[in-house]
Amino acid sequence: MEKGNVKALLPIGVFLVLYLGLGILFEYGLGIPMGFYNIPIVVIFLVALMVACFQNKNLTFDDKLVIMGRGIGDKTIVTMILIFMAAGVFVGTVGRGSAESVAFFMLDIIPAEFSVAVLFVVSCFVSVSMGTSVGTITLITPIAVAVATASGYSLPLCVASVMGGAMFGDNLSFISDTTIAACQGQGVAMKDKFRENFKIALPAAIATVVVILVLTLGQGSAQPMHQSYELVELIPYLIVLVGGIIGINVFIVLLLGIVFGSLIVVATGTTAPIDLVASMGSGAAGMFETAMVAILVSAICALIREYGGFRALLNGIKSLFKSKRGGQLGMGLLVCAMDIATANNTVAIVMANPIAKEMSETYDISPRKTASLLDTFSCVSQGIIPYGAQMLVALSACAELGQVISAFQVIPFLFYPFLLLLSSLVFIFLIPDRRGFNDGSQVEVQPQS
Repeated sequence: MEKGNVKALLPIGVFLVLYLGLGILFEYGLGIPMGFYNIPIVVIFLVALMVACFQNKNLTFDDKLVIMGRGIGDKTIVTMILIFMAAGVFVGTVGRGSAESVAFFMLDIIPAEFSVAVLFVVSCFVSVSMGTSVGTITLITPIAVAVATASGYSLPLCVASVMGGAMFGDNLSFISDTTIAACQGQGVAMKDKFRENFKIALPAAIATVVVILVLTLGQGSAQPMHQSYELVELIPYLIVLVGGIIGINVFIVLLLGIVFGSLIVVATGTTAPIDLVASMGSGAAGMFETAMVAILVSAICALIREYGGFRALLNGIKSLFKSKRGGQLGMGLLVCAMDIATANNTVAIVMANPIAKEMSETYDISPRKTASLLDTFSCVSQGIIPYGAQMLVALSACAELGQVISAFQVIPFLFYPFLLLLSSLVFIFLIPDRRGFNDGSQVEVQPQS
């Protein structure tokens, strides 16, 4: 077995200590709202990269620049950044007005006693269409507050239903940061990862609806909600969703979405032509930090791999997890740990990608399953942690409407993330992979030349 170098993992440790330490200080020590998200994550990654550059004096700085250049110039990294930009332009083009239209449409046509379950289903659909859990929560939480006020249903339950549905789409959407990062990092077609994930997410979503219905039927005095809505604005989202499922190239799908979205928002008067161009620019700019994180992490990971850090980490994981199923669980725990430390599931996936890719080769796990595990487990942890953007945005939206609740009131009602974890474990340990992976057999780490 090739010996690794544990010291090469120091840059990851420096990043986690600085980011987690400052996050706790800002959020709980200084009481700064959204404390974790006031930390300049790009600066923290630059510090970690500096630490990596000072390691291994056997290599000159020019040699290290060449290694970093190879890492950053990898096809998967370039493709990932381009997709981030295209997805940003799409979101900037179509806007988010159709999300409320979908919500009010479903609340209008479905009996009021099912309103909490409708909040979950609407959030699922909106987040799959929009590709953002935070955006979904921002839009649908005020509706959840209105539903709770009008019906008498528990506000934490209504908010948790929205959050659960938002994480469903975060996990499955073709334009979600997490999907893009997981698929490009593992070299997987989005449709294959979607199909793999859907088998895990759908049972969890159905079980969530059942649990919500059991808790709410006959418990409130729900009143119908009548609001205006424009469903024509939903067409670009449907184009992206259907195009992604049937396997059309992601760039073509996003281009079609941008073109049709532009025509619709201009034709309906939602956006003026000159404002449309500005919105496209704003959407692309919104992906700047995510793209920079991908670039910096790829540079750091290239150095860590060269120094033998990933080999040391893989050797440690192999000592704990002996089988293919254990390897899959190890991947899940790895990305969960990264997410708990960073409170950002996209960053967690980007950081875990190169390690998981080597683990997939070591444990003979298919790339589509690796991508699915990274995305699913990161969404489980991100959907539950009380200091994540999803929870903080939901609580902030409630507070703005005069309804103050705490994260610990919401967490017991986060049925979907917990059921998604259960479903993931079932698929790892009880359901064999049709390709012959995940058979539970013992594996050996092959030395690399």
